[in-house]
Amino acid sequence: MKKSKFSLTYKDEALEALMQNTDHKTLAVWAIGCAERVLPYFEERYPQDHRPRNAIETLQTWIETGVFKMAVIRKASLESHAAAREVGEDNPACAAARAAGQAVATAHVPTHSLGAANYALQAVHRASSAEDADAAVVKERAWQYQHLLELQH
Repeated sequence: MKKSKFSLTYKDEALEALMQNTDHKTLAVWAIGCAERVLPYFEERYPQDHRPRNAIETLQTWIETGVFKMAVIRKASLESHAAAREVGEDNPACAAARAAGQAVATAHVPTHSLGAANYALQAVHRASSAEDADAAVVKERAWQYQHLLELQH
């Protein structure tokens, strides 16, 4: 069985509507949650490379302090995306590093949180067997939606 193709433009109108009613910092917390769920795909394969983890920690610092320095956010995001490029292949580790890079960018633009969520879905898809990939993506998106809903309350 051939694995279905995953598109990063995965549309979810219910999630996007929920995001429109969510404040900036809550979206950042949600982006961290989405990225952290898949970060082990990167960290287990590249334990000495801390760039994706640093991106998440940079976003956490912004959430806690409110101090925004574009140079710091941009550097953390670009470094996480560089880690993804260095993986050199389409696999869960690459997508996980991209999820972290998108997550930290949420400090700058709230809608980057959706990029973190979608790259997390891509990581789950790539980590799953052909038989399980579609169901795994649906399950992860359901978690993402529920998690954002819970963060609003």
